[in-house]
Amino acid sequence: MGTMRLDKLLANAGIGTRSQVKQLIRKGCISVNGEIVKMPEAKADSEKDKILANGKDVFYTEYEYYMFHKPAGYVTATWDKQDSTVMDLLEVPQKEKLFPVGRLDKDTEGLLLITDDGALAHELLSPKKHVDKTYFVRVSGTLLSEHSEAFASGINIGDEKPTLPARLDILSTGEISEAEVTIREGRFHQIKRMFAALGFQVLYLKRLSMGSLRLDAALEKGRYRKLTEEELAQLKDGKNRGKLC
Repeated sequence: MGTMRLDKLLANAGIGTRSQVKQLIRKGCISVNGEIVKMPEAKADSEKDKILANGKDVFYTEYEYYMFHKPAGYVTATWDKQDSTVMDLLEVPQKEKLFPVGRLDKDTEGLLLITDDGALAHELLSPKKHVDKTYFVRVSGTLLSEHSEAFASGINIGDEKPTLPARLDILSTGEISEAEVTIREGRFHQIKRMFAALGFQVLYLKRLSMGSLRLDAALEKGRYRKLTEEELAQLKDGKNRGKLC
C-alpha cells in the first residue's frame, strides 16, 4: 500500500482504534525498523518497513475478512432501527467499514462472511457467478426422492421464473425430516419458499457453506474469527463456484 501515516497504518492493521494507536505511539510502544517512534503523524511503508507493536510484528492487510457464526434473533444488516444486528456482536477495530456479504433471515443461523472487500462481495453475490450456498434444513413432513428430483428441476415459487436447479440431499426422513440443500441463487426467503411450494414448513435453517468457505465446526454461535490465508485464497480463486451437481 506504500507510505502512510503510522497511526492510520496501525489502525488499519487492527491494532486498535485511531485514538488507541495514537496512545500506543506516544507511550513508545511502536518501533519502525528498530527505532521507537512517538509521533502518530510519522510516515511508514507497510511493504518495506519492519513495524512492531509491543514487540510483535504488525501485518498490514488492505481488507479484513471474518467468518461469523450467526445466531438466530439477529438481522443481517449494518444497522436496524428495531432489531439487533449481526454487527452488534462484532467487536473489532474499524468495525464501521465492515459489512455482511449477503443476508440470512432473522431466524436463520450459520455462516456469514463479514468484510470490507466490496469487489469480493460482488463476486460472491453476483447472479452471474452462480456461487453455491449449502444449508442444513429441518422440515415438517416426509421428504422423498421425488422432492430431490423437484429441486433438481427447479421449482416455481411465484416469481417470474422458476428457481435454478438446486440439490436436495436427504439425511433423515419421517414426521420431521432433515436434509442439506445447495442453491446457487439468493432470492428472498428462497429455501423456505421452495419447501412451501412442495407442502413443507421449514422448522430450522442453518447455512453451512458459501463457495469454498465452510463454517468452522468449532466456532460457537455469535462468535467470529479471521479467515485463514488458505480459506481466503480458495474463496478468491472461485474453484468451487457453479459446481452444483
